Amino acid sequence: MTRIESKHVSIARPASALYDFLQDMNNFKPLLPQDRISDWACDGNSCSFMVQGAATIGLALDGGTPNSLVKMKSTDRAPFPFTLDVHLREEDGATQAFQVFQAELNPIIKMMVEKPLKNLFDHIADKMVALHG
Repeated sequence: MTRIESKHVSIARPASALYDFLQDMNNFKPLLPQDRISDWACDGNSCSFMVQGAATIGLALDGGTPNSLVKMKSTDRAPFPFTLDVHLREEDGATQAFQVFQAELNPIIKMMVEKPLKNLFDHIADKMVALHG
């Protein structure tokens, strides 16, 4: 199992506000690197987009725990099955947040996607801070 964890960030908002924000997949678009994303499509519960120089990614909400965990999973539009969990923990008036990506990848695919995915998840973490303080 390949596991990629984003950097941990502190966001000056309650966990409930971030959880609610992430429950609408339309809100995922501003978290992505706009210069590397095209063909965005979203219905609120799922989204898909093309990553420049890579594949189309499909992502859908898949449950979780209110105010602490947002679970997402790949759709049939993704090149391989994966999960992406956003962990939220409220602490001293701020929320600590990070993402965990997990997938069964063969060694060649892992070698190709591990660094770009880590960079993408770190970018999303930074954008969550930028958008929400």
